[in-house]
Amino acid sequence: MPHAHDATPYDALLLLSFGGPEGPDDVVPFLENVTRGRGIPAERLKEVGQHYFLFGGVSPINDQNRALLDALRKDFAEHGLDLPIYWGNRNWVPYLTDTLREMAADDRRRVLVLATSAYASYSGCRQYRENLADSLAALEAEGLELPRIDKLRHYFNHPGFLEPMIDGVVESLADLPEGVRHGAHIAFCTHSIPNASADTSGPVEAHGDGGAYVAEHLDVSKLIADAVRERTGVEHPWQLVYQSRSGAPHIPWLEPDICDHLEERHAAGVPAVVMAPIGFVSDHMEVLYDLDTEAMAKGGALGLPVRRSATVGADPRFAAAIRDLVLERAATERGQDVTPCALGALGAGHHLCPVGCCPARAPRPAAAGADSPYA
Repeated sequence: MPHAHDATPYDALLLLSFGGPEGPDDVVPFLENVTRGRGIPAERLKEVGQHYFLFGGVSPINDQNRALLDALRKDFAEHGLDLPIYWGNRNWVPYLTDTLREMAADDRRRVLVLATSAYASYSGCRQYRENLADSLAALEAEGLELPRIDKLRHYFNHPGFLEPMIDGVVESLADLPEGVRHGAHIAFCTHSIPNASADTSGPVEAHGDGGAYVAEHLDVSKLIADAVRERTGVEHPWQLVYQSRSGAPHIPWLEPDICDHLEERHAAGVPAVVMAPIGFVSDHMEVLYDLDTEAMAKGGALGLPVRRSATVGADPRFAAAIRDLVLERAATERGQDVTPCALGALGAGHHLCPVGCCPARAPRPAAAGADSPYA
């Protein structure tokens, strides 16, 4: 990467995330935002919201985003990168449209977007781009001058994303009782999605079954497992597993589920398992409930020692990785030759999502891609 900390032509970075409730009264309205258009009654949403009510109606994702914002601002300031950072959410305050309206008022003309999803998929990439297009359309209807928006490439294989997770797995292995540590298996966990969505994730022609979504997670799993072997001197068997399924039973979703996997590992005589949530940037609700609550309870019921390793969160190395990606994209936009930083077999991803990438069930405009109506 060029050493000059020059973000030109960009004049702002936008942290774009999912959002979450910050109190019991927020839970149902938040879930109404998430499920809008699906006709789900309020009583059913209260049932779905029980995971949040177990934690006081508060999702941890908002405080984790605040911590990440602090880490990014600290890193940028320490390295002389003068780039203001904003924050907007898809489903709760601060809402994306309000944040873009603020950015327009601040005369931000070229905006880079960091989404809190590291991998290719409809829900992890294109849906964010659709939300951006919706918000830009709202600003356009208000007669505001629209900023040009670009999205940072997927960062699943950037060292600054991988290194904190490698440390987390090593620390979790060390926390296991000595008698089971050597034989422990690693379960690399990510959000399950419908098979059809996985198969069409990323440029379809570039991947087989499971599309880019599965290929990228497998690449990360191998990178972490290899690094753990180098650090510990032990070859720990591993598998990519899934969690947080929410779809209709008749629709095939990616499997195996983490709880089913723990049962299978226990039946096979595996002495311990470390769960590594590689599909999540921070310890939000899917991690706190599906892993720390449900999967841990499953391990306890089986008598199987289970540990859960840390997510990246606001680790300074992740903040430095985002700075690197910002500078990489800025230099590329200025026409400079750049060698992107990426590990593993897949290399650096595209800067511009191609037409038809991670398609929606019903076509909708999406910003920050080759098919964007807001070039």
